Amino acid sequence: MTVEEYLAGLEHPRIRDIEVVRAAILGAEPAAVESVKWNAPNFAMGGQDRVTFRLQPGGRFQVVLHRGARVKDSSGFTFEDPDNLVTWASADRGVIDVPAGVASSGELARVLAVICRWLRVE
Repeated sequence: MTVEEYLAGLEHPRIRDIEVVRAAILGAEPAAVESVKWNAPNFAMGGQDRVTFRLQPGGRFQVVLHRGARVKDSSGFTFEDPDNLVTWASADRGVIDVPAGVASSGELARVLAVICRWLRVE
């Protein structure tokens, strides 16, 4: 199933925000490869899954930043988050709570900047 097909059948109260963030990522990172993973849009770079939307339960919309499905050695790994948008579960796995109305609130640029930096991390 393509992401377009997935989103066409998605009933979610934050569908507009999901579409806006998805389009922003694709526009900013043309090398990102999109798929459906964990029942949500997912973005990979260089064959490695890096960013996955979390849309459940309920009306949640979060962006999960990770370095693939397998746990990696994160000793020495750092990531700058000057705006403190990310809640870190570990040194290399974090979550951004996407604010409602992200495009109209002016937060899209800040959220996108973090996601794009994360996609480029080795």
